[in-house]
Amino acid sequence: MGAYTVIVRFFQEGGIFMYPIVLVLALGLAIAIERWLFLTTTTAKNKVLWNKVTPFLKSGNYTGAMQATSKSKALIAQIMTYGLNRVRSARRREDVEAAMEESLMEVMPRLEKRTHYLATFANIATLLGLLGTIIGLINAFTAVSNANPAEKADLLSASISVAMNTTAFGLMVAIPLLLVHTLLQTKTTEIVDSLEMASVKFLNSITEKPAGEAAPSRSAG
Repeated sequence: MGAYTVIVRFFQEGGIFMYPIVLVLALGLAIAIERWLFLTTTTAKNKVLWNKVTPFLKSGNYTGAMQATSKSKALIAQIMTYGLNRVRSARRREDVEAAMEESLMEVMPRLEKRTHYLATFANIATLLGLLGTIIGLINAFTAVSNANPAEKADLLSASISVAMNTTAFGLMVAIPLLLVHTLLQTKTTEIVDSLEMASVKFLNSITEKPAGEAAPSRSAG
């Protein structure tokens, strides 16, 4: 109960600027949680689909691979679908690679969506804390100027201590948001790297082994 009382008192003494900082914290946490869940789910879905499609690619069964990717909502499914569609119309590696790069450029904004807001919120929290402290100091010096000379030192010391609460709280919000922003950026980069690696493996499978279904279709004709 003592810790709770200290926190409540700290917040109440910080002044009106504590409330917008709390709002920034709430928005930042909401974005951080949503992005973390999205990126974690994306990583899991990509791994599952890749493990499912790999046997089809090794055997040259591109129709089976297409059926697997078309039913999946994983981000890697979109990239591979682009590549598989291009395999049907173009046999050159460069053409397939261009199609997959185009798809990767479409996917990346979905991975990076809203993450940059966390760094912005961290800066806003810091600036709000500083602004609250400056306003508090202005009010403190104004009050001290009209106070009894014998009480000025104690009153100024107490007022400055209260005014610094907003800066402290702003930094307490900004530092975790920056850390989470860096963590999400790292996770996003890892996903992009895995998508690029999967694209290279897909292209290598096409180069090393032509479509196994091309020959049967020609003999059937």
